[in-house]
Amino acid sequence: MQQALRTAASCLVKQELPELPYAYNALEPVISCAIMELHHTKHHKTYVDNFNIFQERLQKSIEDHDPTSIIQNFKALQFNGGGHINHTIFWRNLTPDQTQPSPELCKAIDANFGGMDEMKSILSAAAVGLQGSGWAWLGYDQVAQRMVVKTTNNQDPLEATTGLKPLLGIDVWEHAYYLQYQNVRPAYVKAIFDVVNWNDVSKNFAKASC
Repeated sequence: MQQALRTAASCLVKQELPELPYAYNALEPVISCAIMELHHTKHHKTYVDNFNIFQERLQKSIEDHDPTSIIQNFKALQFNGGGHINHTIFWRNLTPDQTQPSPELCKAIDANFGGMDEMKSILSAAAVGLQGSGWAWLGYDQVAQRMVVKTTNNQDPLEATTGLKPLLGIDVWEHAYYLQYQNVRPAYVKAIFDVVNWNDVSKNFAKASC
């Protein structure tokens, strides 16, 4: 068991904060420059920094044969690693450019939800209805070969905790919208579809469904 833990810990790699593929003010007026800069340079960076810290702590707890510390560090790694994974997906899911879903994605959305408007309605309801902090996802179930809407709490990463492939994620932590939309989460969720990068969502779908 100890050897397996040491092997797992040795496979962890120091993470870095990815650059955004657009300027902080590029998504205005949907998402303000102030929110984007704070969200990226403070919140996402904190997840990355903490993930790297807890990697080192995990390695030490394994060397010390401390099961309590091992479990605590694994939980911290899941939270902060999930925050890093989720936000990395989120930034790519957004764009200031006008994009359109691929014909293949449109066909799948029609088959699974009855159309784009219906999918947006279901995903929006999930995002608005999520209690507390978390994410609403359009994911792909490779076993059932269909798209589904799913929510995850806090920073739980979709694929690692549910097995679903993430296609499109909506961050509904308050730090993602409160400075601009205050407590009106539905307005934020409605507006964010105006900056969805359907090219990226289409690529995610093509990869997940191949």
